[in-house]
Amino acid sequence: MTGAEAATTAAPDLLYSEAEEDLRAAVRSLLADRCDAPAVLAGIESGRPYDPDLWRALASEIGTAGLLVPEKLGGQGATAREAAVVLEELGRSAAPVPYLTSAVLAVEALLGCDADDSEVAGLLAALAAGRKVGTLALPLTAAPGTALPATVRVAEDGTLEGRTGGVADAAGADVLLVPAQGTEGYGLYAVEAAAPGVTITPLVSLDLTRPVAEVALAGVRARRLAGPDAAEAAVRRALLTGAGLLASEQLGLAEWCLAETVRYTGERHQFNRPVGSFQALKHRLARLWLELVSARAAARYAADALATGSADALVAVAVAQSACSKVAVRAAEECVQLHGGIGMTWEHPAHLYLKRAKADELALGTPGRHRSSLADLADLPAPRA
Repeated sequence: MTGAEAATTAAPDLLYSEAEEDLRAAVRSLLADRCDAPAVLAGIESGRPYDPDLWRALASEIGTAGLLVPEKLGGQGATAREAAVVLEELGRSAAPVPYLTSAVLAVEALLGCDADDSEVAGLLAALAAGRKVGTLALPLTAAPGTALPATVRVAEDGTLEGRTGGVADAAGADVLLVPAQGTEGYGLYAVEAAAPGVTITPLVSLDLTRPVAEVALAGVRARRLAGPDAAEAAVRRALLTGAGLLASEQLGLAEWCLAETVRYTGERHQFNRPVGSFQALKHRLARLWLELVSARAAARYAADALATGSADALVAVAVAQSACSKVAVRAAEECVQLHGGIGMTWEHPAHLYLKRAKADELALGTPGRHRSSLADLADLPAPRA
């Protein structure tokens, strides 16, 4: 058996390493200091796409923006396991930063291109250092394994024409990675967000911590990063990695909701007893805890499979998204409901987590879409009508 074959057949490691725990501690400390609930609520009311100071500290001072970028290209040379830990902590804080879109989706799309190309290498270095923020100009609902949208075309003069809606974090991006269809086939192009002919229109977003926008291109000059075959593979790589790591964000979100609900029900009294002592509530929270433990295993499996290049990565991602989307939504719903009246208010952060959970449920493929993919991968035909 070759080393590559051994890597793909090794048992998955679902535990956290010491280095991953150290990374978690650093990110959690930063977020506790600069991204508590009042700061997040103030930020989404400010109209800014994200907090640039928080992003600068997270991206460059801690170095999380370059975790997936090889060291020779200016990054940290880490893996999806470390990026998953960062996303867990960002989910815990419902942090309004473009980590998933820039440090994961945009970076993975670029890594699928020719890294020896100076344009690609330069963009990777800029994203890894936090000097620029990038986003993949596809709807956030685009799922791995499905037909790729082709709403932008390459005109005869080589410029880009078209529009794409539902692009996450486009309003705060410096660089747009635009998939476009031309006479030579599918290609991936780099466009400066401030270039002439680019119009970015913010849309009303359910999740105000991850705003979406419509990107319109009219005669925009662009730099081609990858041709037909490489471009499609690069985009699919980005969507698969994004979906797999989104499960870790959903896990962190669910963990915060459960911990906050347990804390609140232990302090809130009715009939001279903590409401958390009522057996019905104990059962609900215990059931949620069991679901969360299963979700953690699924999220870690996906992160490990992506990190090691496992042949099971497609299955692992489908399992993780099917499980973690459901658990995150249920944890957020329980958090709102068991907080009673205070949970329904704008001042309490529970609504941030519910909106993030519902938006994440649609992002990068719905649970139903991933269950269908899993059935195809496992050769389980759907029931006949």
